[in-house]
Amino acid sequence: MNTFQQFFTRLKSWSWLRIILVCSLSLAFIGTGTVLGILFVATRDLPTFDSFQDYQPSLVSRVYADNGDIIGQFFIERRLYTPIDQIPKALTQAVIAVEDTRFLEHPGLDIVGIGRAAWTNLKKGGRFQGASTITQQLARALFLTPERTYTRKIKELVLAIKMEWVLTKDQILEMYLNQIYFGHGAYGIAAATLTYFDKSVTELILPEAAFLAGLPKAPNTYSPFRNPDRAKSRKELVLHRMIEAGFITKEEAQTAIGTTLNYRRQAIKPIASYFVEDIRQHLVERYGESLVYKGGLQIYTTLNIEMQNLAEESLQQGLRQLDKRQGWRGPLAHVELTKDFVPPEEYPELHSPHAALVHGLYRALVTKVTKKSADILVGNTFKGTISLDDMKWAERRLKDVNDVGTALVQKKITPRRILKVGDIIEVLPKKGNLESGIFMLEQTPLVEGSLLALDPRTGAVQAMSGGYDFNRSQFNRAVAARRQPGSAFKPLIYATALQQGLTPATLILDAPVVYQDEELDRVWKPENYEKRFYGTISLREALRHSRNAATVRLLEQIGVPEVITVASSLGIQSPLSQDLSLALGSSSVTLQEITSAYGVFSNQGMWLRPYHITLVKDVKGELLEQHLFEPRQAMTQENAYLTTNMLMDVIQSGTGRRAKRIGRPLAGKTGTTNGYKDAWFVGYAPNLATGVWVGFDSVRTLGRLESGAHAALPIWTQFMGKALRDLPVMTFTIPEGIQFAQVDTTTGDLPTKSSRHISTEVFRKGTEPGKAAAQKANPMDFFEFDRMNSGSSSQFSSF
Repeated sequence: MNTFQQFFTRLKSWSWLRIILVCSLSLAFIGTGTVLGILFVATRDLPTFDSFQDYQPSLVSRVYADNGDIIGQFFIERRLYTPIDQIPKALTQAVIAVEDTRFLEHPGLDIVGIGRAAWTNLKKGGRFQGASTITQQLARALFLTPERTYTRKIKELVLAIKMEWVLTKDQILEMYLNQIYFGHGAYGIAAATLTYFDKSVTELILPEAAFLAGLPKAPNTYSPFRNPDRAKSRKELVLHRMIEAGFITKEEAQTAIGTTLNYRRQAIKPIASYFVEDIRQHLVERYGESLVYKGGLQIYTTLNIEMQNLAEESLQQGLRQLDKRQGWRGPLAHVELTKDFVPPEEYPELHSPHAALVHGLYRALVTKVTKKSADILVGNTFKGTISLDDMKWAERRLKDVNDVGTALVQKKITPRRILKVGDIIEVLPKKGNLESGIFMLEQTPLVEGSLLALDPRTGAVQAMSGGYDFNRSQFNRAVAARRQPGSAFKPLIYATALQQGLTPATLILDAPVVYQDEELDRVWKPENYEKRFYGTISLREALRHSRNAATVRLLEQIGVPEVITVASSLGIQSPLSQDLSLALGSSSVTLQEITSAYGVFSNQGMWLRPYHITLVKDVKGELLEQHLFEPRQAMTQENAYLTTNMLMDVIQSGTGRRAKRIGRPLAGKTGTTNGYKDAWFVGYAPNLATGVWVGFDSVRTLGRLESGAHAALPIWTQFMGKALRDLPVMTFTIPEGIQFAQVDTTTGDLPTKSSRHISTEVFRKGTEPGKAAAQKANPMDFFEFDRMNSGSSSQFSSF
């Protein structure tokens, strides 16, 4: 008898009850094993209990101005963490009522809810109703993907139970309200409250709480900005659920339903984009991207919002004015204007006023042109007019838009010679609003520029504009661009001369001089801006009027290495030329470097490193970084004041006299490079130092006569004139070691009875003249003395 026969023979002897029992146990064993196997496979990669306690959501890092206003945010998910005790009870009740009524009773999964959902789905013939508890939703949001599979559902259930074992209901609700997505880029209840109501969570009222509680199910569907009717219906549903749950009365619900909600998005206007980007780069380099974008850092900075707005406004206006002087480049484009004209899709700026605003200017369509004006349409909405006077600057027309030297001036200009019907142009409302209907013809400048302002007493950067428009170019020309400063470098040379014992009254020869570059076999003949020379002049006069030849002779006398040493002590870290061309600012530096160096003259010789971050805190409020002041005496107080006193003359009667109208104690210096490729003005009051640079990124001419005084100084004057209004009037401190004395400006000595040019000069005590000149100085005598005492450069020899 074989094995099978034996088995069936034995089976016949069993009772039916025994058979059923064995089969049931076998099936139960197999089923249990199968379930356990499925659970093992589905949950083997789930997080541990510790990970629930170590919950660290991705939080927004915020950047604050010096007054505490938010100027920037860094995030992957825009989330601001809010503890449960700061969340209104009405909001937590609304969420429980609409998402999980039995939240406070079930252990993570709601058996009653699952049964009810299953019955509903069965009746409807499909999966129409879910049964996920708040805990399950949190588990899914934290650890799982949104895919709809049985494996994910099993993981979700297991995670929910595990979370309920180690976390309290309040902890789960707090994590849920800070993690979940509410639409329009808002993660968590704090960001959602700002997004929809521009207020704090603690300020929420019942109808607002009901609306927010209804969003997580379908944020886009119930967005009040997209579907206001659906948003209202969803809010009312939540309120009815709150009545059913016993959280509110019918009267309270009716009052909330009758309340009209004022939806308004948080308005964080982009400001100081170059400054904020500089902050971001510093933080990422120091702390890494993860902490910066997810860590909820609090970054407190030195930025003054009012000054920053002035900086951006002054720079943009100054660059637009310069661009107009360079010439009109013509319309942006041209379209054929028919009777049933519809703006083409390729020109979205013609469809709405919002889209029409590009780089700070509005784009408009010319609809009619007469002998005296042109009619325009802005954003297919606002009609306006441009008079001949407001477009007359366009009579200067560029043949080559990349060469300002190709401009031709049209005679007897009329609007018809400038514009045509169908032209797409750039404009600005003359009275500041589109409704006025009066516009000016504009064009986005190709020229770039930068402005940086700091407090010379602390080094705090208070305003920074690194270009015309951050959206056009993110390159920060205030801190990253190295350009030749031209004559703006000269104060460092004169400061070095003062350090060596020379005085503002010391005479120097401003006369033709020729240098031979032996290595390159070329001749260098430094010339003055005016193409003439002025003979024997004082150092004060040479700096006041920016005399090139005199400055080159001075540098030869005091020595190039000595100037480089002084420049380094003033914070100039860029490499400097080891030859006499340094006298004319041939070595490229950054705007921040040169502005900080001028700040030393203002701050009685004390140098402080420029900084923009005051302190950085982590999400727990612990200090990560704080600026420490480390002042360094870069030069004596006396020499700093002497330099300042000489630079005050630049504004009073020299190349910077346009700034005199500000009516404050000011000092500064213009700078212009060969071919008008760079224009500078750097200057300061005792409590504010500001530098301005203007030029093309491609290093080409700004145009004939576009010097520092013409291209950069107007920007500086506009900014400083307004920025100083809110600052106290201060005078430059006169150190005790300073002595005033009258001198004969033609000799540099004490005046005699025959002296005809007498002025009061300032000296460091011990350097003032002790006697009158025996006879009038002969320029040629000084020239010989200058030659005998000058140091030769490694590349240049004088002859």
